[in-house]
Amino acid sequence: MTAETLRRTSLYDAHVAAGARMVPFAGWEMPVQYAGVTEEHLAVRTHAGMFDVSHMGEVQVEGPDALAVVQRTITNDAGRLGVGQGLYSPMCTPSGGIVDDVTVFRTGDRAYLFVVNASTRGKDVAWIRTHAERRDVSVRDVSDDTALLALQGPRAAGILTDATGVDLSGVAPFNLLDGVVIGGIAARVFHTGYTGEDGFEIACPWDTAPRVWTTLLEAGRGAGAQPVGLGARDTLRLEAAFMLYGNDIDETTTPLEAPLAWTVKFEKGDFSGRDALLHQRTAGVSRRLVGFDVTDRAIPRQHCPIESGGQVVGEVTSGSFAPFLKRPLGMGYVPSALSAAGTPIRIDVRGKPAAAVVAKLPFYRRKKS
Repeated sequence: MTAETLRRTSLYDAHVAAGARMVPFAGWEMPVQYAGVTEEHLAVRTHAGMFDVSHMGEVQVEGPDALAVVQRTITNDAGRLGVGQGLYSPMCTPSGGIVDDVTVFRTGDRAYLFVVNASTRGKDVAWIRTHAERRDVSVRDVSDDTALLALQGPRAAGILTDATGVDLSGVAPFNLLDGVVIGGIAARVFHTGYTGEDGFEIACPWDTAPRVWTTLLEAGRGAGAQPVGLGARDTLRLEAAFMLYGNDIDETTTPLEAPLAWTVKFEKGDFSGRDALLHQRTAGVSRRLVGFDVTDRAIPRQHCPIESGGQVVGEVTSGSFAPFLKRPLGMGYVPSALSAAGTPIRIDVRGKPAAAVVAKLPFYRRKKS
């Protein structure tokens, strides 16, 4: 994809002015780093970081049959959500493969909002609309009208409170608050994130994002907040063992093979993929997504072969040096017999075997105050 065809968020000029290195990502021209991946990663772990995630998609489902459509589409149970509450869930094909992993929020009595990955936006909208056919419901892709920012880190709540004058301590994780005014702009604030730290994601009208971005960075200046690119976003989510769609999960993997069985609520009734996943649960999975620590001096990368007993048994789906934990680590699928924590494996890094051991996930868990 050429630079001429890449899309840009409304914060593009702000990124360039801040010295960001821009790269293609999922059809967008996005900042991969500003000061550097390691510095930005550590800023989020110790202070706060601001991310532009406006490339992600938002889909509204509204009407008398909205809950029925959501329940059919996702594996988790949206029936337990009150207004203002949300959850994380895969959407699965009839064979149990993961179409995408999404967050879903109940925004009204008969209204729900899906937040979907940028790379799968078109597919996801079509998938939701397929399940909405012959239902009394409307499905609207509002992505082009919605900017999404993320403020993450141990000081994020204080910064957002200072910028808005709103006490956010009562907003539980995976809950939202509407009408929060930031720099004169009414925004929707979600208590969610993708870094392993406490934090918030802020949705606002597309063209107002620069004002919200500037307001939050200025409010966080004294608290050590800084802009963060996609490079640190990736290393942060890997330390926290959050899966990346297209790397760790996709339509060839199921929630029971990935560590997502907790999101599959068979008891709620029918949903796409239920029969296949029930069969897999009964038969048992032949492989599992595991984390591993590399004990040799080598950095694993996606597609590196995973070996055991001199045989290739899988491949790395995500791998990197972890800046905060200061060690190389990764994730990948291995036979279930090799999935227990402490199991020795080897990673082929550019033709050289590196010793590794299956680790308990997540690698990093923040200390809660």
